[in-house]
Amino acid sequence: MDINKDKRIRILSSEAPVKAVFMMGAPVTMGMLFMVAYNLTDTYFIGLLHDDYQLAASSLAYPVMMILIAISGIVGNGGASYIARCMGAGKIEEARHTLTIGFEMILISGLVLGAAGLVFLHPIVQLLGAREDTFSYTVQYTAVMFAGAVFSMANYAFGQLMRSEGSTFYSMVGMIAGTVANIILDPIFIFALDLQIMGAAIATVLGNVLSTLIFLWYYYKKKTLLQPSIHMLKMDRRIIREIMVVGIPHTLEQFLSTASILVLNNLAAAYGGLTVAAMGISSKIMSFGNYIYQGMAAGCQPLMGYNYGAKNYSRMRQLVLAGIFLIDGIEIGVMILFGVFAPWLVGLFTQSPEVLAIGTKTLRAAMLILPFVGVTAIVRNTYNAIGKPMQAFLITIVRQLLLYIPFLIFFNQKWGYDGLIHAQPCEEVLCMVFSLFLLFRMFGRLDAKTNKIA
Repeated sequence: MDINKDKRIRILSSEAPVKAVFMMGAPVTMGMLFMVAYNLTDTYFIGLLHDDYQLAASSLAYPVMMILIAISGIVGNGGASYIARCMGAGKIEEARHTLTIGFEMILISGLVLGAAGLVFLHPIVQLLGAREDTFSYTVQYTAVMFAGAVFSMANYAFGQLMRSEGSTFYSMVGMIAGTVANIILDPIFIFALDLQIMGAAIATVLGNVLSTLIFLWYYYKKKTLLQPSIHMLKMDRRIIREIMVVGIPHTLEQFLSTASILVLNNLAAAYGGLTVAAMGISSKIMSFGNYIYQGMAAGCQPLMGYNYGAKNYSRMRQLVLAGIFLIDGIEIGVMILFGVFAPWLVGLFTQSPEVLAIGTKTLRAAMLILPFVGVTAIVRNTYNAIGKPMQAFLITIVRQLLLYIPFLIFFNQKWGYDGLIHAQPCEEVLCMVFSLFLLFRMFGRLDAKTNKIA
């Protein structure tokens, strides 16, 4: 098969910008929206236990999953960025070698992280913000997450690597299959086997196992443009460096995001377990809106990497503008829906009047970020795609360390819980302005580079 004649390559190289962004971003977004069902399904079924402390524990344990995904992002994002650039430059064997090394890195890191997490389980749970009423439940959920770490990490990384070559449909199928399995298994493990919150964690891990097996099957059957090769298992320092250069800053971004959540959870814990439960429900519902902009931005990343590798900078500009246009249009619609239906959405997960009231107010504050975060995500992913992760990391430093965490602490001290939940919308506006400044500066430099070559 001539890879260059494949439809997936045509989408990357020459399809109309708006259509290309939609064709690459929509399957990723659909897969991510099904991933929302992972969290919402757990939250829904745990909510049926009518135990607000188990509900709070599932929210407290969520950063563990974020950390696992962050580590797997070293391969998933770093490897995907280099693969897309190699394919744009016509270096197909280099792309295959990168894919093979990525497989090895995921296996090793997943086993090491899982073992370390189980050894230091109790200190980790304390760090997550669990108190006496939520501690044992958080331990149960977190232990299962660490036991299945390699599958959670493989699920995320393999999906990213498939998207890098344009195989977004196969990536979506793997993600959806795992989610459907989780939905089916949740009531079995939570209620039928009476494992409660631990059952929800087991169902989630088994869903990740299924997704991982499906991705491996696609590679084995050569449904993808690239396949790992046993003849390329030897580690290559240069390829590892290319993966790390993009992957490590991206992972540090995830760690900073997790740190912000830990600060938020610990500040919210002072208002009681019911407030933590309400905030957890709002966060899970907001993940629907968050995954839309993340999915569309992730879909843009292979487009940017391929065209940067091909030195087609004018197409890159068109793709960025198309991505911003699509994301903002969709997210404004989602924000309106969240505002109107907030009480009904929160009410799906709790029957507690207090949790319902707090959750509704929290969701209506959180939804205000949606018109702004998409722009930041597009700019950050563009820098990662072209192998310039430090600029993307700079955006995260400004967003998390210089704006969000200080805003959380100051707003909480000044206005209490109302200030706490409005800190993020305020910082996202400022972060968008900073991201646009970097975006315009980047294209100015690319234009100068193009004119110099001409």
